[in-house]
Parts: sequence; C-alpha cells; structure tokens
Amino acid sequence: MGLGSDMYRQQILDHYKNPRNYGKLEDPTFTHIGENPMCGDEIRIDVTLEDDDETIKRVAFQGDGCAISQASASMLSGELAGKSLEELHEMDRDDVIDMLGVDISPMRVKCAVLAEKVAQDGAEIYQGDLDVDKTTTEE
Repeated sequence: MGLGSDMYRQQILDHYKNPRNYGKLEDPTFTHIGENPMCGDEIRIDVTLEDDDETIKRVAFQGDGCAISQASASMLSGELAGKSLEELHEMDRDDVIDMLGVDISPMRVKCAVLAEKVAQDGAEIYQGDLDVDKTTTEE
C-alpha cells in the first residue's frame, strides 16, 4: 500500500464525515430504500430525472452505516448526475470499487455496492421493470 492508497482512504473518510448530496430531494422522480441486513447498513436514494425522463438530474441520499457504505453513497450521488438510466443499469461492482480507489475485502463489497444496488432497483421499479415486492436486500 503506497501513498496513493492513503490518499483514497482519506477521500473515503472525507466523504463519510462530510457526505455530499446528503438529505432528501424535494419532489424526486423516484425514491428507493435498501439495506444490508448482514451489517445493518441502510441507504435511501432520491433521484430527479431531467424532462427527457432518462437523464439523471440530481441524486440525494440518506443512510446509516459503515464508512464504506456511506462514502460510496456520497461518491455515487455525484457520479450519477448527468448519466442516463441505462448507464446506471450498466454499472457493476467493479465500477463502484474503482470509484472508491482502494482494495475492498470480500466481506465489505456488499457495503460498497449497496447504494448502487438501491439506485438500480429504484430505477427499475420506476421504469416498471421490477416489482417492488421482488426487490431484495443485500445478503
């Protein structure tokens, strides 16, 4: 682990202590809540779409959990603005881990990707591609 890893660790701590886009959006296009029952992390994602009903305009989150889950939600909330719902659906765990910039232990991957999964499920429910009763929490 070199100086670069320390820089990313500091970035994670900064996003955890000073989260970006934390809170609720007024009149969001869709909202979704998810949790990781294994550790108790919980994330609520609010998304507002542009008039084209496809481009993400704003993202806000609220949650409670470990530094990794909360920092990931903070970083993701900034990354998603300007992306399409299709780009959101195409994201995978490697995109989130790359965004964090540090090696994540297998036990912490679910913490890191929780916000991504909540946003993806929320978008799929909004688009009618996923039944709200079929969403799963990260186990």
